[in-house]
Amino acid sequence: MNTENKSNSSRRDFVKTSTLATGGILTIPTSLKAFSIPKSNPTLKVALVGCGGRGSGALVNALQADSNIQLVAMADVFQDRIDSSLKGINEHFGGQKVIELDKEFQLTGFDAYQKAIDVADVVLLATPPGFRPIHFDYAVQKKKHVFMEKPLATDSVGVRKIFDSGREALNKKLNVVVGLQRRYSKQYLELYSKVQEGMIGQITGGQIYWNSSGVWVHERKENQSELEYQMRNWYYFNWLCGDHIVEQHIHNIDVANWFIGEFPQTAQGMGGRQVRNGKDHGEIFDHHFVEFTYPSGAVISSQCRHIPGCMNRVDEVLQGTKGTVFLGQGVIKDLNGKVLYQYQNNEDSSPYQIEQDELFQAIRKENLINDVEHAAYSTLSAIGGRMATYSGQVINLKKALALDYRLVPDQMDWESPAPVLPDENGDYAIAMPGKTTYFKK
Repeated sequence: MNTENKSNSSRRDFVKTSTLATGGILTIPTSLKAFSIPKSNPTLKVALVGCGGRGSGALVNALQADSNIQLVAMADVFQDRIDSSLKGINEHFGGQKVIELDKEFQLTGFDAYQKAIDVADVVLLATPPGFRPIHFDYAVQKKKHVFMEKPLATDSVGVRKIFDSGREALNKKLNVVVGLQRRYSKQYLELYSKVQEGMIGQITGGQIYWNSSGVWVHERKENQSELEYQMRNWYYFNWLCGDHIVEQHIHNIDVANWFIGEFPQTAQGMGGRQVRNGKDHGEIFDHHFVEFTYPSGAVISSQCRHIPGCMNRVDEVLQGTKGTVFLGQGVIKDLNGKVLYQYQNNEDSSPYQIEQDELFQAIRKENLINDVEHAAYSTLSAIGGRMATYSGQVINLKKALALDYRLVPDQMDWESPAPVLPDENGDYAIAMPGKTTYFKK
């Protein structure tokens, strides 16, 4: 059974199931001098950094979350991503020209994020996650409220930077929402409440899944530089994506962490490349199985797979001393299988929309949301899981966080070499359990 909520695909599909909630046309002025912000009801200026499907969907949700916002900039390394984003958003709203963005504020290049963040009050960060620590840090330095997609980093150095920036955001009273949308799902929140009340007792273990047939592949095109090719085909390179255990399975790992109320101490597991092993599949695995062990003694069995023709399942099941919670089904049962609780599906808004609603409401009401700490720990958990499957070793997550483990350069431009390079045959080095190591012996 595939229990993946339909809303989980909505950002990539420009939130097709939602309805138009914005009024009028959001016209972008050609000069910042045109901004006139009434003190009684200030306009919130929004910038999007990363204009793929995920960023475009987040922008749609933001447009529907508040009645007085202006999109002031869009930034991406590629102009065609900005073009397709604008086209897709307007098509989403029934072909209405909801957004008109002057070329002056369509910003491209590796430094485009800075120019976009500079002119905004709220920034939506949705580039490949390798860039998230740098972009988030800059937004916090500029005192901007932030929505950022998960995961938050792809290496230990990046996670530490996220923790530092998150603490600074708290000190500056900046709202930060992270796209781990299950924490904003009415179903998950209701089940969490029941578990907190003790309905299943203390959680002792569980199983979490992100098993699917996989995602897109962008083949190398003639005359592309190695760096552009990797940026276009970003899912298959760890410095950009982190592997699918980090990029997607983090959702399920985060649910386990949330419900248990702890973060794992250790990770150990296995994985490899069974069918997704071509040159265009870069350096990542197509399957991972990890055991996460928690301070309380709970053990979570984690599996994620990208192989067609296999069982598909995206779900979480957690066992306690008194019963079991089936998150995808919305069911809690006792130890004899008797149903103790069944969630009644009465959600009137997707968790993606709720994320943005709560972010903008917090800004308006001068409340404070900061999702950074738990999202950073869940990012670290997923990275630790990858390290375990790549090496075949037991990974202590506290030690992993302290490593000088860096995949992403601090500064990049189009003249920079790609952080990983293929051999003379066009193949990339693949991690090998038993040989790949992260700690000195």
